[in-house]
Amino acid sequence: MSFRCLYHRGLRPGDSVLDGHTEVLALHGAVNGVLIGSASAKTLKIQLTFPKTSYDGQIVKMWTDRVTKLTRGELKFELLSKGEVVGMKETLEAVDKGLVDGGAAWTHYWSNYHPAAMLFGSPVAGGGIGLSTKSWLAWYFDNGGKALYDRMWDEMGMNVKGFVMASSGPEALGWFKEPINSMADFRKYRFRTPPGIPGQTYKDIGVASVSMSGGDILPALEKGTIDAAEWCCPKPDSVFGFQKVLKNYYLQGLHQNVVNGDIYINGDVYKSLTDHQKYAMEVASEAMITRNITNRAVENGKALIDLTTNHGVILHDTPADYFTEYMNAAQATLKKNAAENAFFKEVYEHMTAHAKIVVPFIAQMETSDASIGTAFASQQ
Repeated sequence: MSFRCLYHRGLRPGDSVLDGHTEVLALHGAVNGVLIGSASAKTLKIQLTFPKTSYDGQIVKMWTDRVTKLTRGELKFELLSKGEVVGMKETLEAVDKGLVDGGAAWTHYWSNYHPAAMLFGSPVAGGGIGLSTKSWLAWYFDNGGKALYDRMWDEMGMNVKGFVMASSGPEALGWFKEPINSMADFRKYRFRTPPGIPGQTYKDIGVASVSMSGGDILPALEKGTIDAAEWCCPKPDSVFGFQKVLKNYYLQGLHQNVVNGDIYINGDVYKSLTDHQKYAMEVASEAMITRNITNRAVENGKALIDLTTNHGVILHDTPADYFTEYMNAAQATLKKNAAENAFFKEVYEHMTAHAKIVVPFIAQMETSDASIGTAFASQQ
């Protein structure tokens, strides 16, 4: 589309253009009908809390590639693996202080700074109010959740601007040496769990919960430091190689049935960006939520077939008493945090009001989806 064509449509460089299904953002000039970007390109350094070569690192790169394209090359990114500048646990503070321009993690990783981070990153057991990924995203985008998410960083005292850009739940319960038929069996294992409230909830029901980063899990299993583990789901789990040590796999779990990851940019860096560049980050984040869900569905499906067909992995149903015990403990933990922290209480009450509207409808629809899917899977 030439500049002349844009002019006759009543548009100027800097306007947004809707062309089919693609939004062409903030054109900065045209020479002979060829779009060009600003000469003042910036390269932002983003430290991940996982290896940049991991599956999650690839997802972040999809986000950065989109922002670069949407800004016509004005914003570029250098991805750094965990530990390249600071340790994994110091990543958020490094962004806050400007040691790096941005970071990437799952929101609940920062529950030690504020317990409400769990409500945005992985509301344990669906927040005890029946939330699924679909109903959580409905809250975030269309029922006031995003404004509370933006406030969360201020409540932490962090000078950052965050963007939820990945949803990967529900996650698998995990991997075990032997089949578990009850919670009594489960409690025999030292089990790698997520940090924060999901992991604490396991401790509350008597499971020896151990938190560690994804890249440390396989070495810990091989050394016997832990003897059971969860990370995510078939594709990321298989990339880490858990199937080399453990063969009993359980998909149905409650600790992270909703899981969200985000990109966060140093607040001063973000303020220095143009409105166009800021909007490009927002558009890329919304697009990547969809792509992350769809990509993981395909990749996890392929990986599950590979694991059970080629690696001797046995898929089991989770013991029934797990759901009762974990849900009860999760609800108690959520109520305790709400009683102790005003912002947690505000977010949780807001989320609960949303759930009363949306969950009854979505639960019925997702039950239909699950019934159809189960019927088809049983025929394979």
